[in-house]
Amino acid sequence: MAVEQIAVTAAEGTAPAWVYTPEGKGPWPGVILLMDGPGMRPAVHHMAQRLSGHGYVVLLPDLFYRSGAYDPVDPKVVFTDKTLREAHRERFMAPATPKAVMADFPAFLAVLDGRADVAPGGYGVTGYCMGGRLALIAAGTYPDRIAAVASFHGGGLANDTPTSPHLLAGRIRAKIYVAGAIEDANFDDAQKARLIAALDQAGADFTVETYPARHGWVPEDMPVHNPEQAERHWQTLIPFFDGVLK
Repeated sequence: MAVEQIAVTAAEGTAPAWVYTPEGKGPWPGVILLMDGPGMRPAVHHMAQRLSGHGYVVLLPDLFYRSGAYDPVDPKVVFTDKTLREAHRERFMAPATPKAVMADFPAFLAVLDGRADVAPGGYGVTGYCMGGRLALIAAGTYPDRIAAVASFHGGGLANDTPTSPHLLAGRIRAKIYVAGAIEDANFDDAQKARLIAALDQAGADFTVETYPARHGWVPEDMPVHNPEQAERHWQTLIPFFDGVLK
């Protein structure tokens, strides 16, 4: 396993990013991993490393580059304190709007395009929390580039905002996997039904499920981390990508 830190010339500055490559001889399929709300930290790197170990070149970009350099946060501290949580959202999450991140995406795709160890063809995207929403938006914004998209505990997937991913259902050509959380106000039963209806009407190839876990269950450092359901996520994600990208 190898990891390389790079600097990506994105839409509004230089975005730090990491490229994880498997052992052995490529080329391998390319995947972009979109982080969750707490931002770049060891738990997200562990996820990129594990995914790469299954035979993927994984690009892990820092979506918060617009907010300047920062030290990794502890979600158990930041997301259990209201004042710290709101300050984090304002400084980091607010600037990473769908429009902003989609403007960065050509640069992310270009990184994979330019690597000899990345196999030609469509790429995979997986995202978590805010990254799960952005992953679906990316699949609808760049339908010719993304062949498989997965969203885990994403919020706002079928709400009333103009950037709701369900509005792009007719543009998505990728195979889709969505896993929501129980009792999640940001992706409740009504949004789930709305998303399914939009994808079904569009004739998309999709699966939408709800896991018996709380919003944010996958990363190992989250207060609601659920080891059993996080492992289920891996046992689902890898065959999902393998079936499309390999």
